[in-house]
Amino acid sequence: MNLADELHERAATRTGLTDFGDHDHVEGLHALLDGYANEAGLTEKGRTKVEGALANALAGRLRTESAWRQHPAHAETPVTRPIFVTGLPRSGTTALHRLLCADPRHQGLQLWLAAAPQPRPLRDHWASNPDFQAMQAQIDRRNAAVPGLKGMHFMAPDVVEECWWLEHQSMRSLAFPSVAHLPSYTRWLGQQDLSGSYRRHRRILQLIGMTSPEKRWVLKNPGHLFSLDALMAAYPDALVVQTHRDPRTVVASVSSLTSKTSAGTSSVFQGATVGRDSLDLWATATDRFLAARATYDPAQFADVRYEEFIADPVGTVERLYDAFRLPFDDEAHAAVSAADDVSRRGDRRPDHAYSLEEFGLSAGEVTERFDRYLAAFPELTVS
Repeated sequence: MNLADELHERAATRTGLTDFGDHDHVEGLHALLDGYANEAGLTEKGRTKVEGALANALAGRLRTESAWRQHPAHAETPVTRPIFVTGLPRSGTTALHRLLCADPRHQGLQLWLAAAPQPRPLRDHWASNPDFQAMQAQIDRRNAAVPGLKGMHFMAPDVVEECWWLEHQSMRSLAFPSVAHLPSYTRWLGQQDLSGSYRRHRRILQLIGMTSPEKRWVLKNPGHLFSLDALMAAYPDALVVQTHRDPRTVVASVSSLTSKTSAGTSSVFQGATVGRDSLDLWATATDRFLAARATYDPAQFADVRYEEFIADPVGTVERLYDAFRLPFDDEAHAAVSAADDVSRRGDRRPDHAYSLEEFGLSAGEVTERFDRYLAAFPELTVS
């Protein structure tokens, strides 16, 4: 039995399910496994981590297929004018996303539901749900393994997270090469039609949101930079927020976070390789997004500069509402303000230090690689 078959069997054994759907994920899984075997330089720890993550994604796929059959009415759930927050990683996407989700008229993708899609139950029932408890245990193990991770990127089962968790079910996601050295998979992904992955993405949202169909979805993933055309094909009325930050700071920060979270998993994905991969991956994604964005209605897009957001988070959210012609009433203002206050305390308070030199890069290299982006947004250029 090859590894792909073993992973499918592991997921089936764990869930007691066997229907993986149309098997459109198999080609991507083989592309990933080839990259992990021949390029990623995985250690024993790395192999265990990767195989566990892939088995989790396959289990999520099985759970989703089963839930779709159990709840056929999900297909009628509206997804109207969803908001997608994207932009370079470490440019404020997470904080902005969480503030937008604080509005009681909005709904986001809680981490435990991203991993185990199902109709969202009443909040009072979450803590007793085995899927919620399993995610809490997974986060506890992750935080114990990586000291200081909470200050870099706070996670909890009931906190909204990136929607790449849904893309993993299709094995087509920029999230995979974001955390491992997978150049062949990255090239393969760049040649794929990702519309099927986003159609699945939408159907999963319909399933999770069928208990709150009146609420607007707010999603977040820097990886959407890589696949705007597929996103817009699945969500033609989407409202897209692009965050912006000096790419020199971004590349240093994301390289540092990636290095911390992948420590001990690879003999090659370290230091300068992490820096080079991060630079190439996100510069390419940004170029793709700029070219695609120019072909859509400008009214569906809004921009947020990191420094302005940090200086005035609630005011930034209000300006976004104005840009998209959404009402920012007293209830929304109070909820967003309260969420902003909570985000500055305890484990949720950001704490992260980094530099380009740690990853074999110079400011000039990054500036040159992001020349198109900086030309489009010259206000990001600093001396």
